[in-house]
Amino acid sequence: MNVLIVLAHPEPRSFNGALYDAAVKTLTAQGHTVVTSDLYRMGFDPVSARQNFVTASDPGFLKLQQEEMHATETQGFAPELEAEIAKLEAADLMIWQFPLWWFGLPGILKGWVDRVFAMGRAYGHGQVYDSGVFKGKRALLSLTTGGPREAYTTDGFNGDMDAILRPIQRGILEFTGFSVLSPQIHWQPVRAEPAERADWLDAWVDRLQAIAAEAPVAVGRY
Repeated sequence: MNVLIVLAHPEPRSFNGALYDAAVKTLTAQGHTVVTSDLYRMGFDPVSARQNFVTASDPGFLKLQQEEMHATETQGFAPELEAEIAKLEAADLMIWQFPLWWFGLPGILKGWVDRVFAMGRAYGHGQVYDSGVFKGKRALLSLTTGGPREAYTTDGFNGDMDAILRPIQRGILEFTGFSVLSPQIHWQPVRAEPAERADWLDAWVDRLQAIAAEAPVAVGRY
């Protein structure tokens, strides 16, 4: 199985970094082919602009979707962007490792999506949802929160976590055809004792060792 792991955290010694390292080590040991995009260490630029392309459909007016379609037809994506798109296209399983910031993706990861999920390569021509480009591939969100579990329930002060993640899981992943696995959520690790974080890492490793056989969940439209 080809696995792409995308890390979006500025501190490699963070708990997100530990989860990322465990995933790389475990899946490699299982015999899977693992490629990574450690966005901060790569210095990935999240700004989607003319820099995405080495060709131009309309040099005088930038319409990103038009240029993405043109680049798809003319092999016109900038080399560093083409490399990321190729990782995405080759992956059977994609894992995003990130802290939940402002109820969403960190800016560097959202910018990666904006640039890499290009029209013509990730979607378009009616290829969305059940007929999406990445149908048959699976995706998993592995994330940490700043608040406790009880804050992210229907009656909690932050609201239902399923609703918070739906724009990502439904609006990005399922939209482009991915089947979504149940998210791996670690609640408020900054307040956990070292022994508890160690147990969480062990449980994450156990899950990853059986991930090839794991069934997706139904995210739903609402």
